[in-house]
Amino acid sequence: MEDSSAISRTDFAELRTEFSRFMMLYQFGIAELMTKVNILKDEFTHINQYSPIEHVASRVKTPESIMRKAERLGIPITIEDISKNIFDIAGVRITCSFISDTYRIAEMLTSQSDLRVIEREDYIANPKPNGYKSLHLIVEVPVFMSDRVSYVPIELQIRTIAMDFWASLEHKIYYKYNRDVPAELLDELTEAAAAAHRLDVKMERLNDEFAKIKALPHPDDESVELELPTQFLNALRLQRGL
Repeated sequence: MEDSSAISRTDFAELRTEFSRFMMLYQFGIAELMTKVNILKDEFTHINQYSPIEHVASRVKTPESIMRKAERLGIPITIEDISKNIFDIAGVRITCSFISDTYRIAEMLTSQSDLRVIEREDYIANPKPNGYKSLHLIVEVPVFMSDRVSYVPIELQIRTIAMDFWASLEHKIYYKYNRDVPAELLDELTEAAAAAHRLDVKMERLNDEFAKIKALPHPDDESVELELPTQFLNALRLQRGL
């Protein structure tokens, strides 16, 4: 007869391996999405000499946080139930310069053929009652494992610098007061959200005005030939029939 303690240790080892593999999928999913974001950022920086992406951050919930959320939502504590019902285990946040940039980046990412958009919440156009603004997407990212392809859900948040500053402050205040924030502070937070929105609108307008001015021809402008090796330039001319 097999020792029951040995069976227990075997079961525990199998569960630990299964859970580690489960958590690794989300780390790999973030790595895949971060690669896509960083490619866009580098392309903008090197080709356009301007990137609408100011900052990118990522995180994976801790096992304790996952369990707490599952209990709060009444989800059975199994890997299958958690994976089917909790979609923000992994998250990526992109901070942009302007409101228009948030939609621009979202469109560029979600138009990629290997990403699946399963949920979209536009809290920029429709802010939460407390003033919170951000563009939220749940996207499924393909992760190519040794024996299969898994589509991993990742929460993608895209917001402006002003929105991110406000959200960070709001989170700290809620944490400090254990979510029981005094009414006067809530009112001030709402006012601060409105001020952040006014700043976003003003900065967007200034950027549009600057773009218009930059597009105008300047009398002192001279055509500048790109400094490339002569052999490369000749090859380009031949290719174009020049």
